[in-house]
Amino acid sequence: MAFVLNVPETPGDWGSQEPSPYDEDEVHNSFHQLIQEQSQWVEASGPEEGLELPAWEPRSGAAETPGAPGRDHQAILEPGGGPSYSAATLRVLASMPSRTIGRSRGAIISQYYNRTVRLRRRGHRPPLHGARPSLHGRDLELDPDIHQEEEKRSLLVQELQGLSGTQQDHMLRGMPLSLAEKRGLREESQTPVGKRRGQQGPRGVCSCCNRLKYSCVLALHSMGLVLLSGLNSLTPWHYALKRIGGQFGSSVLSYFLFLKTLLAFNALLLLPLLAFIVGVQAAFPPTPLHPAPTFTGLELLTGGGYFTHTVMYYGYYSNITLNQPCAPPLEGSQCTPGARGLPYNMPLAYLFTMGTAFFITCITLVYSMSRSFGDSYRVGSTLGVHAITVFCSWDYKVTQDWATILQQNNLHTQLKEMLAEWQLQRVPRSVCGRLRRVAVLGLVWLLCLGTTMGCAVAVYAFSEHMMQSPLAAGQEAALLSLPLVVSLINLVAPYLFRGLASLEQHESPVQEVYVAICRNLILKMVILGILSYHWLGRRVGVLSGQCWEDFVGQELYRFMVMDFIFLLLDTLIGELAWRLVSEKKLKRPRKPEFDIARNVLDLIYGQTLTWLGVLFSPLLPAMQILKLLLLFYIKKTSLMANCQAPRRPWLASRMSMVFATLLCFPSFLGAAVFVCCAVWRVKPSSMCGPFQTLDTMYEAGKVWVRHLEQGGHQVSWLPWVYHYLLENTFFIFLVSAILLAVIYLNIQVVKGQRKVICLLKEQISNEGEDKIFLINKLHSVYERKERSR
Repeated sequence: MAFVLNVPETPGDWGSQEPSPYDEDEVHNSFHQLIQEQSQWVEASGPEEGLELPAWEPRSGAAETPGAPGRDHQAILEPGGGPSYSAATLRVLASMPSRTIGRSRGAIISQYYNRTVRLRRRGHRPPLHGARPSLHGRDLELDPDIHQEEEKRSLLVQELQGLSGTQQDHMLRGMPLSLAEKRGLREESQTPVGKRRGQQGPRGVCSCCNRLKYSCVLALHSMGLVLLSGLNSLTPWHYALKRIGGQFGSSVLSYFLFLKTLLAFNALLLLPLLAFIVGVQAAFPPTPLHPAPTFTGLELLTGGGYFTHTVMYYGYYSNITLNQPCAPPLEGSQCTPGARGLPYNMPLAYLFTMGTAFFITCITLVYSMSRSFGDSYRVGSTLGVHAITVFCSWDYKVTQDWATILQQNNLHTQLKEMLAEWQLQRVPRSVCGRLRRVAVLGLVWLLCLGTTMGCAVAVYAFSEHMMQSPLAAGQEAALLSLPLVVSLINLVAPYLFRGLASLEQHESPVQEVYVAICRNLILKMVILGILSYHWLGRRVGVLSGQCWEDFVGQELYRFMVMDFIFLLLDTLIGELAWRLVSEKKLKRPRKPEFDIARNVLDLIYGQTLTWLGVLFSPLLPAMQILKLLLLFYIKKTSLMANCQAPRRPWLASRMSMVFATLLCFPSFLGAAVFVCCAVWRVKPSSMCGPFQTLDTMYEAGKVWVRHLEQGGHQVSWLPWVYHYLLENTFFIFLVSAILLAVIYLNIQVVKGQRKVICLLKEQISNEGEDKIFLINKLHSVYERKERSR
């Protein structure tokens, strides 16, 4: 025999100022009588069964309130034969806010019936005399009279019909009843008032209007949901990301989230280039000096040939002022007559659009890095987080079978990751074991650094060989040699690093991933540094009489295409072939794991190539977007078919912050230095491009300002802005200092929030201890009173 505490769904209604439909003291007295009956039954039946109350600490208790009945009964036994509590203590515990007895269905209906009466009185309507039943002095929780409950229900339905549609929805939504009860009340209240009373008045017309308005709102809401689902289906990460996170965990999911972030960065970089450079030049194409070659198909790999004389590369863009009759602003530049309109300085637009695009990308990267830093170091309660995940993470809006299975897999994977992080314990090592481990780590790092240096020397030697051996006509395919060698190194070296890492035997999989990322990052950054010196330091001198900017743009295009081809080969050989050999030949159902470090560094490498080449090929971000979209579908398909979940699951709580940091500082910062050197220090070619008559690309701004000052234009503030904000290095350092200060302040704010959260948690724990102490004191006072009698 047991009773269940019925806690209402809307506890805010208990604290309202409306009169309660019954006396709370009488309800507590009735509840106390039930406790007495249960206590007597426990004494008769034994300590095996007891009262269904939440378990309390053995030291907790409470004192009897004045006037409380039941002093003759002193104590009962808790389930399991624990310490005994007096009946008064149980009564005090039962009267606590967390254990207050809930309302019955009849009491709820009566209470909300009274609310509808008051709402109608506010609307100056005559009340229904004698409709409110007298509820005082009656035990509603133990009232078995179903007829009176149905009468109250009919009265409530009648009063609901007198309210507007909005008031009905608000009233039904706030009732602590089941969905079936609310649905039944709604269906019964949908009948117009005039039909029930045998008349058809203006209220029936108003109810019909309300129902029509409600139907229109539902229809618009349904159309919006359909449109939103259609838009979500167009994005490649809507359903796939949920499935990946549920089956493979947050570690593998972080790779695809990073790929999604790179798509957004490239789209943000491409939009101003299309609007102010590519689109304008395509609308005013220059006069071709040479006939365009025919398309052979080899251009898709080499990037030359037919693509050279298009908006794809730097050499196609002219150094004239568009829509101006014949007044060239640049010294020695050509101009072509055009229609009257707004003059558009193409060299200035090219320079400032590139600078603005890089500045916007820098701001977005800093914001993304600071936000991911705040999300990664957000403090969550380690105690009880598993219970919160189990009992509070289910989405009750899930109705389809596949969504239910996906939600179950997601929760299962989250629990495995949290338990793996919680159970991770460091094995104590002896002094000899520590020395042995340090020796192994040092040897592996020396081998990895030696491999990196060997690869760097090989790339430098091969690039010098390619530069000294000129290519004959029709040998454009030989230009793919250097990208082929670099891509082959980027494919083989990470596998070598992974084999050496198996000797280290890291205790944590997170540490293993971080070490692999560090080694692969060193390899790729060293190779890109050598290639940057090869392009700006060596090729500029060799191709002084040619358009070296087009060659650098085509070279970066070839590197991007070859990198994509080798990523496909790695997916086929490293994942598909391994799975087939393991299942068919070795007869072991063991699939390869998804290498997060290598795949993420491949994404950062490809994005760095895009930032390096956007100055010489403005459409390179469009190629990167297409590459990332294809890579998403290919990697997702290979992951589902060929890979298995990590054998040692781990929670990737800070991976987004690590990826954003690597993308910002080594990748974007290195590309920005490369572009700044090309703009400020390297002389442009005199054969092509918008800066062919200048010593540096940066002089385009100086010539334009000089033209404004000599021409006496009314916009005299533009030269001042250029001299004091763009040309002055103090302003650049000031902006950089502000960005660094913002990052530092954000870090300090996050640290302060962590401290405040820890203090609040400690305060909550102390308040709980205070309550336990108070209950123990009250219980001791009660025991002394009983002994004094």
